Amino acid sequence: MPTLRSLSLTGLATVAITAAAALSTPAAAQTKTVYIGMNGGTMEKTYTEHVFPAFEKATGIKVVVVPGTSSDILAKLQAQKDNPQMHVVFLDDGLMYRAIGMGLCQKMEPSPVLDQVYPSARLKGDMAVGVNMGMTGLAYNKAMFEANGWAPPTSWMDLADAKYKGKIVVQSAASSSFGLHAFLMYNRIKGGSETNVDPGFTTWRKTIGPNVLEYIPSSAKIAEMVQTNEAAIFPLTPTGVGTLKAKGIPVEYVQPKEGSVVLMVGQCVVAKNPDNEAAQKLAAYLLSPEAQLAALQYGAQIPSNTTVKPPADVAEDMNRFQGYMKTAIPVDWDVINEKRPEWNQRWNKEIER
Repeated sequence: MPTLRSLSLTGLATVAITAAAALSTPAAAQTKTVYIGMNGGTMEKTYTEHVFPAFEKATGIKVVVVPGTSSDILAKLQAQKDNPQMHVVFLDDGLMYRAIGMGLCQKMEPSPVLDQVYPSARLKGDMAVGVNMGMTGLAYNKAMFEANGWAPPTSWMDLADAKYKGKIVVQSAASSSFGLHAFLMYNRIKGGSETNVDPGFTTWRKTIGPNVLEYIPSSAKIAEMVQTNEAAIFPLTPTGVGTLKAKGIPVEYVQPKEGSVVLMVGQCVVAKNPDNEAAQKLAAYLLSPEAQLAALQYGAQIPSNTTVKPPADVAEDMNRFQGYMKTAIPVDWDVINEKRPEWNQRWNKEIER
């Protein structure tokens, strides 16, 4: 979705006004501060410059970011469990399920915006809610495909097509959600499930394995490997593809016919946080159409709120994305988190050896 990095700013002049109207409360006797844990860099910049100001103006509540990766934020939550310093946190979906399981989150209070998000974004009875959405499908090297006269891939099983021998790149399932998602979808095709991964482990090396050039720890090398024509197909998200295309790298996204895998950043209100009223108010605002439109326009954050009206220049991309969501499959993160150490050992021993 390449145009999400260069979105029209039309209409944002009214966002703060709309948000203020929705959030207006009697003047607070004193200024409050709430702390939110989230990724630094682009996400922090987007929210601090373009999302939080309208909330702060309308409520008198100051929002301060505690930056870090999802793993960093989860570690802080665990360390502060008995005396939390953060009010709201953003975590990748897999780690969010761990946080919920450890009792670090509390249920979001009912609000109209909860009924506007994708059903798959509401986690464990609203103990957490997806704040932006994505999915792992397949991406391919368009230049290589055109040069060889290949039709675009359509299925996860294209990873096992012999004509791509030595041209498949897969992120390691032991270190990457993308690689894990690819493995789990292959396992499902072979008759398995999150509770039975034997079909995947016993057949991957004989089917997909011979085609794999390299198992990479993350997606960082993909741009280079496409440009050097080493990589033909690899797991990736539509937004990841959009980022590469914006840099002039010839890639395209396809939604496998078996479905993609839901990939989201979730938010939860921290259990026992210092000011639950303010925390719940911020969490609800971050799901609002106003907040999510600003995050979309300034930070390419794909809305979880289905009522967001995208600007005309990205409406086609958003419609396509919403179509992908219809066949995006949630995986069972409770089982995954329990079994992941065992799977990692098997992956390293049976697949990457």
